[in-house]
Amino acid sequence: MNPRFSWPDERLIKAAQDGDVTSLTTVVMESQPHVRKFAISLCASPQDAEDAAQEALIILYRKIGTLRATGALASWMFRIVRNECLRQVRLLVSRSDEAPADPEASAEPSAEEAVLHRLELERIAAAVSALPREQRQVLIMRDVQGLPGRTVAHSLGLSNAAMKSRLHRARAALRQSLAATEHATDHMTDRVTHHAPDRAADQAPDQAIDRPVGGDPRP
Repeated sequence: MNPRFSWPDERLIKAAQDGDVTSLTTVVMESQPHVRKFAISLCASPQDAEDAAQEALIILYRKIGTLRATGALASWMFRIVRNECLRQVRLLVSRSDEAPADPEASAEPSAEEAVLHRLELERIAAAVSALPREQRQVLIMRDVQGLPGRTVAHSLGLSNAAMKSRLHRARAALRQSLAATEHATDHMTDRVTHHAPDRAADQAPDQAIDRPVGGDPRP
């Protein structure tokens, strides 16, 4: 039977906030299994989960004094882990979105274009991060990291057919999520381009995912 872990009690957290080093160490140790569980459920890979958990525990150790309510430790740790996993996905999406240098495209992007690009990356990263873990893993490995289908299937312990099926569901869920947020993004786009009268509002790039984030449409 697996041992059951409890979050640190409020008296221990209060003592840690008051500067007691022993209490602080105990709070971090007792929080660790819960933080790792959050990270495994939210992040794209075991390595990402380990990195996110370590980051969250470091923040807990250094900034426990900023926790306003001793009973809110779990929700605070969840938000930190979620944000770190989202940051990791955002970096992956951003890297996969970098096109090879075009010698004819020497002009720097305008401020409006830079903001729109950042908003689109944020939207895609948030949608990928919100996918169920098994879908998020296969989508990132195949479409963002660009790994071969057989490599992805082997890494996840799946048959090639099962990997393709999971990838298809992930892509469909991502398209649905992006479509649901498109209206809000269009509203923000209108605000960004409001001061650029020489640009039509409908010039904002439409990147609804009918293709993988990384580019190769084949599973």
